[in-house]
Amino acid sequence: MLTRVKSAVANFMGGMMAGGSNGDHPGGSDLPLRFPYSRPEFLGLSPDEIECSADHIARPILILKETKRLPWSTGYAEVINAGKSTLNEDQACCEVLMVKRRPAGSPTHNRTPMSRRRSSLPNGEGLGLRENLDNSEDLTFHYWAMFDGHAGSGVAVVASRLLHHHIALHLQEVLEILCTPNLLAPTCLGEEPVNHHLTPTSQRALTRAASLRGAAGAPGSPSTPPTRFFTEKKVSHESLVIGAIENAFKDMDVQIEKEKTVYNISGGCTALVVVYLLGKLFVANAGDSRAIIIRAGEVIPVSTEFTPESERQRLQFLAYMQPHLLGNEFTHLEFPRRVQRKEVGKRMLYRDFTMSGWAYKTIEDDDLKFPLIYGEGKKARVLATIGVTRGLGDHNLKVHDSNIYIKPFLSCCPEVKVYPLEQSEHGADDVLVLGTDGLWDVLSNQEVAEAVTCFLANCDPDDQHRYTMAAQDLVMRARGVLKDRGWRISNDRLGSGDDISVYIIPLMYGNKQT
Repeated sequence: MLTRVKSAVANFMGGMMAGGSNGDHPGGSDLPLRFPYSRPEFLGLSPDEIECSADHIARPILILKETKRLPWSTGYAEVINAGKSTLNEDQACCEVLMVKRRPAGSPTHNRTPMSRRRSSLPNGEGLGLRENLDNSEDLTFHYWAMFDGHAGSGVAVVASRLLHHHIALHLQEVLEILCTPNLLAPTCLGEEPVNHHLTPTSQRALTRAASLRGAAGAPGSPSTPPTRFFTEKKVSHESLVIGAIENAFKDMDVQIEKEKTVYNISGGCTALVVVYLLGKLFVANAGDSRAIIIRAGEVIPVSTEFTPESERQRLQFLAYMQPHLLGNEFTHLEFPRRVQRKEVGKRMLYRDFTMSGWAYKTIEDDDLKFPLIYGEGKKARVLATIGVTRGLGDHNLKVHDSNIYIKPFLSCCPEVKVYPLEQSEHGADDVLVLGTDGLWDVLSNQEVAEAVTCFLANCDPDDQHRYTMAAQDLVMRARGVLKDRGWRISNDRLGSGDDISVYIIPLMYGNKQT
């Protein structure tokens, strides 16, 4: 087992991560690509420019040629890795979409997208993108996303092309409710009329009356006293948007799994998505990318990374409940180090899914198995194979030289955090920073905040290129300069050899939209 685990780690660090070829799809080279490899569409690169960007020695930083290609004067920059994989496995997408009301008589299961692309336009100027929720038949939302691929770029490419359409489809299902600010979300669609003319009080009374009728027994039996009063939870519009985003991620993952049988869709990816809707920023994260808001120089974290360490208890509980997933080769328990045979019968520190602290247990033969989670920090792995616990894809990923699947331990469900953008005024230097882990591996939240704040302070506030230049500066700081001992950043620290992608989104434009 130990030899197998060593091979697995070597395979992951040297082979799986070094390809961008067939990834985790056996025989994938015989299947057509779902989408051809490219860089983000909004960069407007030619095929020759894409080829030149894949220089692992020079590592040129790519930026927007025209700031008008992205809404809100959003800044973006990226750089390829230092040789970890042939291609840049990061992907990004930015769109402004309009969700159209479903035609009358259209079945609810109709999955035809009813959204219209509105990106690559100058900040929505003259397009009527200002949301008018009281009267509009449609709903506009802004979308920024980045995907960090592993074991190939296929899943990241597919997700960058399709995830926003899944979000639009799920928003369409609740469009009528979202477009009516004072309307409470009905518990059951179609059971009670959606009355735009009722006041909130009247609507609540209608809902309560229907609940009481259900509690009183069968219709026509008013004399039957209710056995108890049913109360209904009040579900906010915000919760409906969160649910739409969560279900979109799940649908995207299901689609990838199905299409892997007919297309070469390699590997998996993390996903970090921001949706601006209803005057709020919805930040959805599945993986180890990160989003922070910098407001008046202060840092506001708006995402959480999902790694083997941060999700230890969830993973251990799953393994405890379904031990067959471990293939009789791993243990769900965690120990400070590998247990040796000579320590059987002794008492050693351990912890399981019920514990945040540590305690002692008597070592048994079963404890000699390799731990489900092993390593620390960036070296922590699930089943000695993968270092992230949420994302899309990886359906065929197995422990090296075994039949143990990794996917049951990986979740495609994002955590969605909400930032009420309209509740605060934001200046020209208040921004949302999104970055893949290549940025955060070498720079802390505070270092990023100080760098961005200092850079923007020295720019003309009316210069729309300032955010792209700030993104370029941030990528440059994380990549560093190539020296004799590799890429180095400030204080001669090791720079990031990973792919790095960064958005800098000015928040003041959101205040103008609300």
